[in-house]
Amino acid sequence: MRTTSRTLNLGILAHVDAGKTSLTERLLYAAGVIEEIGSVDAGSTRTDSLELERRRGITIRTAVANFLLGSGGSAVSVNLVDTPGHPDFIAEVERVLGVLDGAVLVVSAVEGVQPQTRVLMRTLKRLGIPTLLFINKADRRGADDARVLREIERRLDVPVIPMVRIADGLGTADARAVAFAPEDSAFTQNLLDALTLHDDTLLDAFVTDARSVTYERLRTALAAQARAGRVHPVYAGSAISGTGVAELLEGIREFLPIGCGDAGEPLSGRVFKVERGKSGEKIAYVRLFSGELRVCDRVPVAGREGKVTDLAVFDRGAVERRASVRAGQIAVLRGLADVRIGDGIGREPDDRPYRHVFAPPSLETVVVPAEPADRGALHLALTQLAEQDPLIGLRRDPEGQDLSVSLYGEVQQEVLATTLAEEYGLTVAFRETTPICVERVTGTGAAYEILDHDGNPFLATVGLRVEPAPVGGGVVFRREVELGSLPLGFMRAVEETVHATLRQGLYGWQVPDCVVTMTHSGFCSIRSTAGEFRALTPLVLMTALRRAGTVVHEPMHRFRLEFPQGACAVVLSALARRRAVADPPVVLGDAYVVGGHLPADQVHGLEAELPELTGGEGVLETAFDHHRPATAPRTRTRTDHDPLHRAAYLLHAHRRV
Repeated sequence: MRTTSRTLNLGILAHVDAGKTSLTERLLYAAGVIEEIGSVDAGSTRTDSLELERRRGITIRTAVANFLLGSGGSAVSVNLVDTPGHPDFIAEVERVLGVLDGAVLVVSAVEGVQPQTRVLMRTLKRLGIPTLLFINKADRRGADDARVLREIERRLDVPVIPMVRIADGLGTADARAVAFAPEDSAFTQNLLDALTLHDDTLLDAFVTDARSVTYERLRTALAAQARAGRVHPVYAGSAISGTGVAELLEGIREFLPIGCGDAGEPLSGRVFKVERGKSGEKIAYVRLFSGELRVCDRVPVAGREGKVTDLAVFDRGAVERRASVRAGQIAVLRGLADVRIGDGIGREPDDRPYRHVFAPPSLETVVVPAEPADRGALHLALTQLAEQDPLIGLRRDPEGQDLSVSLYGEVQQEVLATTLAEEYGLTVAFRETTPICVERVTGTGAAYEILDHDGNPFLATVGLRVEPAPVGGGVVFRREVELGSLPLGFMRAVEETVHATLRQGLYGWQVPDCVVTMTHSGFCSIRSTAGEFRALTPLVLMTALRRAGTVVHEPMHRFRLEFPQGACAVVLSALARRRAVADPPVVLGDAYVVGGHLPADQVHGLEAELPELTGGEGVLETAFDHHRPATAPRTRTRTDHDPLHRAAYLLHAHRRV
């Protein structure tokens, strides 16, 4: 008989310092999982377990905790996923989004909607993840839940329904949250107005007979629309004092969908986190969407096979080893030596593809060990850290042996240095941060090499044509040769090598958008191998790419900057000095707002000087937007993973023989 598991995988998301981890602590305390609420400032929270997290008071890595919501047969097991709030660690958030059933977005009642709040809400909306909002810190001086609610409606641009209000004591330790009652006519009218926008049946029923639309019917409609992500109930209170948290818990139970995966279906899951145990073994965090997984099972992992040697689940504050886990749960697996973040376990989840929803890092830097003899150890350490965060994008220059990593910002760089020092005993420095550019094809170019002709030492014929593709189109591989003119394995070798080669173009940067067409093919039926085609393809492709031509484009961030009117002259001067393309300032009350685009390598510098320019009142929001032609030549050193280097070596070896 097929069975289901009543589990809710719930993400807690927020801009840094909105009180996200404090809310996680309060929810665990309210559910009876912990006996005492930890403090972020004191470094005693349950989910910030890293020493670095406790010391800095920020969440760096995703953590999972579990509690039981309700009792008896209707109880729901909630896996609470606490994510980083700082934008430098947005990659951690990205990996979690694909495994969530619902989310709570935390907004500070003092600071209100902040840059990361907007980024997160846009993404949750785009992915269709049902989301509740919690206006936190109602007990803090300067709190104003009504103002923040208006900000949410205006700046997040999503339909919201306030479910509670701060009845008295706003901005003090005595702040008290009270749920709106069915007898409150303004509340029920607000419900009706919001829900009928998305429900014609409800609207028709109200027009035909208003009395038929009871409060119970409105509440049912609210639950249906909230679970579908069409409206977003808003709660308010304080994670520190606990006011409003009981109402939030009731909202989580009522308005978010329960992930009842079917244990009788084929196994399907997704890896969203990888870390290493004390013995160096890989530990994979997996959300199971369907099926059942047992210890000693051999399972497909992204086209490979692995054996599960141990597994555990999160259970009311503890991590408990189990003989099996089933659909809906988050499991901790050991034994999968080659597992990577984003891998599918078993059947690929059809309705939850692994995709990047945030822009990749736009900056990179060279990591230099304090002791040259530590270069090998540093490479090993960075390789292991890249397993936990693939967007680190580790690169090595084969000539200078430089190690480069990709970064979102300076805080991530500081954390990386501390991690290398404390976990690996390595002291490092960083060279100047530079932007990660791309190369765009400007024309059409073609080249070919014929087997046994013109000094071609490879037992292969390959011809390729390169043309530009629309931005965002990716690398498209096409064939003009007959399908049977080449064995499938040889054809696949050419296609795979094309994609690998275009990771580094003429100037060393990735070529993201182009069409590559195979125009010639040929092989020796007795002696040719796929390796011959892998060796020849980069040489042909780069010749075609040189004939087509590429232009280096640098990353640009879209920005929105709000500042006092008296600072207009110095702010506009700073933007011009930093090569920003700015729109004319717009008056907003007693302030100005200016938008536009700013080179990625200028963002941190502008952030650093903004407090002095604006008397501490400037607010800057930025996010990657597009690439533009670089104003100065930018060439990147090739890495030892470059297939062109390998092909050139093979060509030299062949000709020497």
